[in-house]
Amino acid sequence: MTERLLQPLLHELVGVVLAPTSALGDAAGQIRPAGVQGVFHADARVLSRAELLIDGQELEGLTRVTDGPHGARFVGLARWLGDPSPDPTVRVDRLRRVTPGGLTEEIRVVSTASVPVRATVSVELGCDLAPIEVVKSGGSAEPLAAKAGQPGELVWAAEGITVTVTGDDAEVDAVGERASAPRLTWPVDLPTRGAAVLRWRLAVEDPRAVVVCPPGEPAWSRPASRADDRRLTRFLDRSLDDLRGLRLAEAGAPHDVFLGAGVPWFLTLFGRDSLWAAQMLLPLGTELAAGTLRVLARRQGARVDPATGEAPGKILHELRRHQFALPGNGLRLPPAYYGTVDATMLWVNLLHDAWRWGLPAEQIEPLLPNLEAALGWLAHHADADGDGLVEYVDTTGHGLANQGWKDSGDAVRFRDGTLAAPPIVLAEVQGYAHEAAVNAAALLDAFGRPDGDRWRDHADRLAGRFRAAFWVDGPHGPQPALALDRDKRPVDSLTSNIGHLLGTGLLSGEEEAQVARLLGTDALAGGFGLRTMSTDDAGFSPLSYHCGSIWTHDTAIVLARLARAGFRDAALGLADGLLGAAEAFDYRLPELYGGDDRSVGRPVPYPAACRPQAWAAAGAVLLLQAATGLYPDVPGGTVRLAPLAGPELGALAVDRLTVAGAPVAVTVDRAGHPTVTGLPAGLTVTVDPAPTRATVPTQRPTPTDLPTQA
Repeated sequence: MTERLLQPLLHELVGVVLAPTSALGDAAGQIRPAGVQGVFHADARVLSRAELLIDGQELEGLTRVTDGPHGARFVGLARWLGDPSPDPTVRVDRLRRVTPGGLTEEIRVVSTASVPVRATVSVELGCDLAPIEVVKSGGSAEPLAAKAGQPGELVWAAEGITVTVTGDDAEVDAVGERASAPRLTWPVDLPTRGAAVLRWRLAVEDPRAVVVCPPGEPAWSRPASRADDRRLTRFLDRSLDDLRGLRLAEAGAPHDVFLGAGVPWFLTLFGRDSLWAAQMLLPLGTELAAGTLRVLARRQGARVDPATGEAPGKILHELRRHQFALPGNGLRLPPAYYGTVDATMLWVNLLHDAWRWGLPAEQIEPLLPNLEAALGWLAHHADADGDGLVEYVDTTGHGLANQGWKDSGDAVRFRDGTLAAPPIVLAEVQGYAHEAAVNAAALLDAFGRPDGDRWRDHADRLAGRFRAAFWVDGPHGPQPALALDRDKRPVDSLTSNIGHLLGTGLLSGEEEAQVARLLGTDALAGGFGLRTMSTDDAGFSPLSYHCGSIWTHDTAIVLARLARAGFRDAALGLADGLLGAAEAFDYRLPELYGGDDRSVGRPVPYPAACRPQAWAAAGAVLLLQAATGLYPDVPGGTVRLAPLAGPELGALAVDRLTVAGAPVAVTVDRAGHPTVTGLPAGLTVTVDPAPTRATVPTQRPTPTDLPTQA
């Protein structure tokens, strides 16, 4: 029988990160040669084993805690040492920190025994330089042989990568069979109530890495918040630490910072993820958005290449050091891959939204040719069959079959569970395209470029076509379909995708109200957040990657759009679910988790979810923005306040938000009344009570007459 390779689970592992380096080990602090445990650097596992032993025995794990944004502390016991009493008298603290291009560990052995303690401490090591895609597929690689270098030093070198481990005052054993399983050892002699501190460190030289750790501190502000609901403050603080560790830059442009998607599978540049995360962090400043926009503009498509998915004006999907090929899966992605249907529109929308938050004109103007190139892709390459809707299809047979954010192979299903055949026209992508056309028109007008009216007309035609093609009758009334299939049949499952339509301008007010009502049903919102697919659909499974699970960023985006549009009750329901999940996951929310009902008591982990993950962590900032209701339009000279905080969510005070480079404070009292201070001069504030809008239209939205396609 053929062995079935399984993606390794990581939900119980403890991760520390300073991108592009991360470490994953078990709850006791051990890094074992199994599964996805290891130290990774820029898509390669540079250390596959780091097991701490005392006298050849493992410690009994006691606890672990976060130690700063890039560290973790593990506490264990050596109960066979010290006094023969019920109380343990020899304790070991293991402090692990990720550093730029490496890792350090400090091992502190502390005795409270009444007798001297003598022991041998060792760290068993291994290095296999396994590519991340091999690890992800459940595969493995043979450990490499180490060479002893300077005193206390071990060196591995292959594939252009050099890995060096140095143990201060340690003895090295790498002879014979020990070459592939070397170890560091320290003899320890402790007097009564004595202590010893041992240290070792790892350094990686990787000149071929396509991403690097950027210099300096994060450019975004770190807000200080006080909230009646303390879950919000704890979620924000932990998320900001994680975001600090996910910063990346390209090797040749270290000052243009973006966020890597997530640990461990996606710690590199991902167009969609990096753009969404930068958009969510706009309340903390525009610097991250500017860096992300510039990085992706440099790699914007210039030619038609079916092998990579590249097309003129198209924005990149992902960047790797080499081909990303999953053994046994058939997926083979080139190092620079463009298989995304939405990143180009998201790039346009981020440029526009950063402008509204105060990105200076001198940073926007150099990107206007890239804006026009992106619009060229939307006009000439996004609609292959000319029906006025944006679609995708993988023509290679080894790329991503689905190219929206729900990109698993089974993500697009009809209500009866049948898979939709490509080309696929996704609902939310039409919303992004409409929003991009309108936003681009505003930018073109403001900067004296032509074609603003052309793109407003394009948006109007798109809205009409969507209205005619997507609305179907569902178990909860009229609903937008998830997608259209190859034959332009509506894929009639009820999914979270429809929440992304809010605020894009694609829907009428009545249509938005019906979408908000659907988003508040138990079928979608009965878990700890927003389910990706409703429980009424045959394809629903709470642990399906995209057909029933709950994604942190998806919930945050939709609740923020509900809040901004005035659908307070639906937004508050999702916010409460998200905060409940944050509490259950110790405020480091994963990429996704199970879509089980809240009656189970706590969310069920999705076992292969990235954690930390950029747009999941950035969801805390987006929730904070929705709670404060701060919506600036710097070029328009206005700031709107429409807080979600108030009677239900409680009072909230936030310092060090950023509008046009100025530090801003927002306070919302328990009655929901907001105040704002610190705004730049020339901005007029309007306060919106954000009333609940009606959410039940009386009948199915009626298609309007469609204009003739240009």
